[in-house]
Amino acid sequence: MIIEKNFENYIISHNSILKDILVKIDSNKSKIVFVVDGTSKVIGSISDGDIRRHIIAQPKINLLTKASEICNPIFEYVKFDAPPEKIKIMVNGKINIAPIVDNELKIIAVAKKRPENFRIQNFTIGEKFPTFIIAEIGNNHNGDIKLAKKLVDLAKDAGADCVKFQMRDMSSLYRNSSKSSSEKEDLGSQYVLSLLEKFQLSNSNLFRIFDYASKKNILPLCTAWDIESIESLENYGLPAYKVASADFINHDLLLRLSETRKPLICSTGMTKESEIIQSINYLQDLGCHYSLLHCNSTYPAAFKDINLKYLYRLADLGKCVVGYSGHERGYNIPIASVGLGARIIEKHFTIDKEMEGNDHVVSLLPEEFKKMVDGIREVELSFGNGYTKILSQGEIINREVLGKSLVINCDLPKGKVMESEMIEVRSPGTGVEPYRKKEIIGKIATRNFKKNDFFFQSDIDSNLAIEPHSYKFNRPWGVPVRYHDVDNLINKASPDLVEFHLSYKDLELNPKNYLLRDYNIDLVVHVPELFANDHILDLSSENQSYREISIKNLQKTIDVTRSIREFFPKCIKDIPLVLNVGGATLNEPVAYELKNKMYNRILESLSKVNSDGVEIIPQTMPPLPWHFGGQRFHNLFMDSEDIIEFCKKNNSRICLDISHAKLACNYNDWDFEQYISKVAPYTAHIHISDSYGTDGEGVQVGEGEIDFTAMFKCLDKYCPNASFIPEIWQGHKNFGSAFWYALNKLENFSKVI
Repeated sequence: MIIEKNFENYIISHNSILKDILVKIDSNKSKIVFVVDGTSKVIGSISDGDIRRHIIAQPKINLLTKASEICNPIFEYVKFDAPPEKIKIMVNGKINIAPIVDNELKIIAVAKKRPENFRIQNFTIGEKFPTFIIAEIGNNHNGDIKLAKKLVDLAKDAGADCVKFQMRDMSSLYRNSSKSSSEKEDLGSQYVLSLLEKFQLSNSNLFRIFDYASKKNILPLCTAWDIESIESLENYGLPAYKVASADFINHDLLLRLSETRKPLICSTGMTKESEIIQSINYLQDLGCHYSLLHCNSTYPAAFKDINLKYLYRLADLGKCVVGYSGHERGYNIPIASVGLGARIIEKHFTIDKEMEGNDHVVSLLPEEFKKMVDGIREVELSFGNGYTKILSQGEIINREVLGKSLVINCDLPKGKVMESEMIEVRSPGTGVEPYRKKEIIGKIATRNFKKNDFFFQSDIDSNLAIEPHSYKFNRPWGVPVRYHDVDNLINKASPDLVEFHLSYKDLELNPKNYLLRDYNIDLVVHVPELFANDHILDLSSENQSYREISIKNLQKTIDVTRSIREFFPKCIKDIPLVLNVGGATLNEPVAYELKNKMYNRILESLSKVNSDGVEIIPQTMPPLPWHFGGQRFHNLFMDSEDIIEFCKKNNSRICLDISHAKLACNYNDWDFEQYISKVAPYTAHIHISDSYGTDGEGVQVGEGEIDFTAMFKCLDKYCPNASFIPEIWQGHKNFGSAFWYALNKLENFSKVI
């Protein structure tokens, strides 16, 4: 049970209309509101059920119906002087929330069942939410308000959600208003008192810092060390409080904090388990909304003493969100604690560990704090849902490259039986998996097999075979091809164009040995991304020699494209050359200010190639591309403004990859249709496939998150003449069946327009 004094979201005026009632119920997530008259007296309640019953009883829905006409005058409530046990029994039973009223039935608070998550202002903290990270500045400002503001700025830049300070009323906190010079104080107390006298900020200056933090969009919180400080902080209006380890057994302080009805973050260092249990019970009886932080209160704490697994026990005892407040060296322990269930992390923060004061030595520097935050966010990303095993895009790629599949070891005419001795296991993992051999044995061949052909799913279930046809689109369309399958794919569906996806090995081949006739269709060529010696083409590289190799490889591709063009007499314009220009980094994205330099190096690189006869169209890129079956960070040709600026500066167009664009929008929280409308006017050619999340690219149409009807509508408006191909990953397998399936779906989507 928790008791909240902030009850505005749970009450509605008796004059409010049905529309307002529905909005209030939707926002408070409790499925109920309490109706009050002009004096704040509760006169009834309105639940979801009450609204449904009212609507069903009416011949016509009237959103102007007043609350007084709907409310149920019989409702559960709690008197302000009711014992905690009675309140607990009520809200933990058949109802989840009840108003707490005075003797005149005026509402003064609400009692609620303890929520699964912990909330502070706009932050929801719990298992399914990001870890709440506190930069504990404390007194590390050393009494300097300028340094305090600087620490706020640095904490924000390092990724903290919150900056926390400390407030003490010295005269009431220490016995006899002790001073550090008092001969009655022992050495330890004299040391602490001396630091506080030198470095504590005045309350007014702390409030200035809180205001400054709020303006910087980072949440300010404070530890109140005494009741007088609580009063000062209440007058200021903080949204929550931190309870220091030393005060977790101070029930008088906990009582006053509970009366604020604000969330409490409680550290449990220096506290025996029996005392922890006592304080938990006390907080529960008071109806506090609390979380507990595991803590070892030594400075610095020895790793062997931290007992991080106690987080499990603490969560079980408190039945609440738990976290970790660390005083050990470094930042590995807080990162590890997140893996053990910590959802709040508190770590001391400084700009100089050698400054005077006992907290500096256990604090993190800004760059260390940022590494901790980054580590926590990486750990969070790794959690998954814990219930399902889903192959990542990189694993799927590696499964194809490194895996094995079933092949036939002889020629077999259509209509013949497939027998066990005809089937062998070979790499790569392009076809049916080896464990499915029994599903093939005894099947009748539905096509003519050549020796070493892969078996595909359609060979097991002939109903899955995709039959292509002459597709109709209101723009030129085509399919991706290689030298060995161009004739087969063209003959199946009569496309308007083909896009050659060249590998670096293909550049060593003579097109005349594979292209044996003229093709009366258009041509697009895709430059290889990977070249010999693990060289990923990168025209933006800061390494001049690496960039020169990329330029050389690009020129070689252009030369080959001219050779291919000889077989496509219909092509009278420059051949579109799709290019991944590079710009990916291994460990993290580059700083924003470095991107212009990278774009300028691309322009410089392009100026060094002879591009006669081709139009180089850089491809839009995903935020997290897969290279060699591993993930990297991309930096270029994602942001629509960057793309537009580059196109204008270079008088060029792009290849718009729809899947990549959606991934970039998901990653950066951009509006997808708005993004398409911005870059489409600069688009010469389009790659179409579906996508999901931030790295699921090249997905079959209809199996991801893209609204293709809306997409076509946008493309038809802003780039009606741009050609396209379906670029489904491994779509060429099984004689292009994934391409035909995608085109079938896309044809239907485009007809809806």
